[in-house]
Amino acid sequence: MTASPDDQPSTRPLLDKLGVRPGMRVATLGVFAADFLTRLRSRAAMVTDDPASCDIVFLAAEDRAQLAQVARLAASLRRDAALWIVRPRASSAISERETLAAGLEAGLVDVKVVHFSETHSAAKFVVRLRNR
Repeated sequence: MTASPDDQPSTRPLLDKLGVRPGMRVATLGVFAADFLTRLRSRAAMVTDDPASCDIVFLAAEDRAQLAQVARLAASLRRDAALWIVRPRASSAISERETLAAGLEAGLVDVKVVHFSETHSAAKFVVRLRNR
């Protein structure tokens, strides 16, 4: 049986899949690989560790305890901003279900999941349209 074209992994560059456009203000919280940060800095207008007034916030969550930050981050997000939670794939330290629950409990809605790297996945959360 062959896979349909829709089942094939995306060949788009990671920053395109994550919606990072030139001129955006981006925050990174937690530990990210140097090559990701380099690519991010080459595209975004500003990369900071302060999520205030950013277009996109990336949170590296390696375990459940780091998900406690999601509620605080959700409260500080601009209404049109996105929060990406990047977590290890197939990890017993933090599951996709726990990640999605943290976003929903913070009043956000998950809209996309992407293959971030060979070891990590990323879930995108935004403020619900009716709450913007």
